[in-house]
Amino acid sequence: TKSLVADAVRQLTGKTYYDQIAQDSIAMAVNDIITVGAKPLSIHAYWAVGGTDWFSDAQRMRDLVEGWKRACNLTGVAWGGGETPSLSGIVEAGAIDLAASCVGIIRPKERLTVGNKLAAGDAIILLESSGIHANGVSLARKLAEQLPDGYGSRLANGRLYGEALLDPTLLYSSVIEAVFTAGIPVHYLANITGHGWRKLMRHPSPFEYRLTALPPVPPVLQFIVEKTGLALSEAYATLNMGAGFALF
Repeated sequence: TKSLVADAVRQLTGKTYYDQIAQDSIAMAVNDIITVGAKPLSIHAYWAVGGTDWFSDAQRMRDLVEGWKRACNLTGVAWGGGETPSLSGIVEAGAIDLAASCVGIIRPKERLTVGNKLAAGDAIILLESSGIHANGVSLARKLAEQLPDGYGSRLANGRLYGEALLDPTLLYSSVIEAVFTAGIPVHYLANITGHGWRKLMRHPSPFEYRLTALPPVPPVLQFIVEKTGLALSEAYATLNMGAGFALF
């Protein structure tokens, strides 16, 4: 639903932001596939619209294509094509459903990482997030409806709330590839998306998880927590709170 935020903020700034949410779409696929030790090879796009007139906005379409290309280049994958269906009656008029699928390869087979080596005493290393990424956006949109200035509200650092929400999800494939190339033993990987830090406990074994240090919370997430009155326990169970990926 980040596209809805982009459409709303465009009315404030004149920018489409579709180059940024293109990266969000690719990150949702790439950051998932690397959790099993796979190296991403190709990305396919699925852009479903409520009507073909969506594609007639030249600036928005150019930003979407350029952002998609840039994110593919950042992850070193080929853009393998895709589909742009017009689904009137399923997708609302003027709206788009952005999705991506990713194909990767696990080579050598020893790179397969599904948690069978995870054990008590393993370290948990958290990689920073850029902001909200693409999870918890429905909560962020609901908050905007309640703020007097909506997406035009200012964070403590002076940025517009809406623009901060649109910071693209970080792509972690190059970091994970470097870890494997360096021969660092990885026992498990987790993409911290929906359900926040509960994703750290995704492995089915009954481990106890202890975090000895918390990363800085991005200003936009701190703003959401403060304005919604979320308890910290709920915030960490919903948002990434500064950690977008975890290595065990």
